[in-house]
Amino acid sequence: MPEEVEIKFLVRDADALRERLRAAGFQQQTPRTFEQNILFDNGKRHLQKNGELLRLRHYGDRWTLTHKAKGERGIHKKRRETETRVEDGDSMRAILAALGFEPGFRYEKFREEWTDGRGHVVLDETPIGEVAEIEGPPDWIDETAQALNVSREQYLTTNYAQMFFDWKKRTSSPAAEMTFAAVTGRAPEHG
Repeated sequence: MPEEVEIKFLVRDADALRERLRAAGFQQQTPRTFEQNILFDNGKRHLQKNGELLRLRHYGDRWTLTHKAKGERGIHKKRRETETRVEDGDSMRAILAALGFEPGFRYEKFREEWTDGRGHVVLDETPIGEVAEIEGPPDWIDETAQALNVSREQYLTTNYAQMFFDWKKRTSSPAAEMTFAAVTGRAPEHG
């Protein structure tokens, strides 16, 4: 099974990051595209307790179902990831419900993807701020981070659910999920 190796970092200036990506030889692979995610678990939260994740994602016109195994945390986050394309998201939700999986945490973002042919950098515009992710071989991640002026002290290995709950604690927000409507009170503006 493929292993995902990544780090995230907070972005203060998205335009400056885009300029650094271009200067480092990256090409935009996917323009800014709206993405909705739902994490599923059983009633006993078996997956969450074991550090696993089951996610149904709607990205543009594409649906995917992803399982992420419990990972290792060091400088980089490493975990096995199994993903498949899904033709009909509503049917997949019905299948998951029939198997005892319930929708839990929901999160949204606008994502744009960049590549240099060796790995990927994504820029996510979330309701709680802009976050970038560097995914690829560990040495390449560190080289890319350095080219983007990202220090190791800025590396994050938490997932979006944990980032959201940390943000809730800091801000005392009543939002129950990381959606634009829940956090900002407005639906996302596409385009």
